[in-house]
Amino acid sequence: MADEGAARGWRVTLLLGPTNLAPKSSQVEVARFRTAADLEALLREHFPRADVLIMAAAVADYRPRPVDGKLRRREGLTLELEPTPDLLAACGRARRAGQMLIGFALEPREGLMESAREKVARKGLDMIVANPLETMDATEIDAALISADGSVASAPGSMSKESFAAWLLDRVESGVAADQRGARPAPTSGVASSR
Repeated sequence: MADEGAARGWRVTLLLGPTNLAPKSSQVEVARFRTAADLEALLREHFPRADVLIMAAAVADYRPRPVDGKLRRREGLTLELEPTPDLLAACGRARRAGQMLIGFALEPREGLMESAREKVARKGLDMIVANPLETMDATEIDAALISADGSVASAPGSMSKESFAAWLLDRVESGVAADQRGARPAPTSGVASSR
């Protein structure tokens, strides 16, 4: 998506987690992160000036709960987890008029559309890509795009992720998911996040 946005003339900032993947375009600005706290700081820096935010993956849903002092060696240890902040929902609450937010719902096919619709409302999104779990780490995607108004656009079958990026950004540019704030101009900048 970052490369596709750059090819369209957008100023693209890619917030990229620990991966050996990188954009092909030299026009894409890359900011790396390792933790949810790192990504949260990058979003605070980059999101306010973006027209579009596409969050393709969460860093993690949970992290180890901090403990005071040293843990003594003993037989058996229970690790307590705490939820990480929902960064996309936080962006939904902090957005300015005219910003477009797009998320991804990566879940099993059964219940995917229902869950994706719920996430659109709960997180304050304009669109969400309902993405079946089997597309994780695959070269192709067969997904649907659900808009805040409830409309659904299905991708034209299984397609490469590069082709899907073009298909998705076509919909962003044409305002398929324009919300109650009215029509938007074509985006000129965007932030994409991926783990």
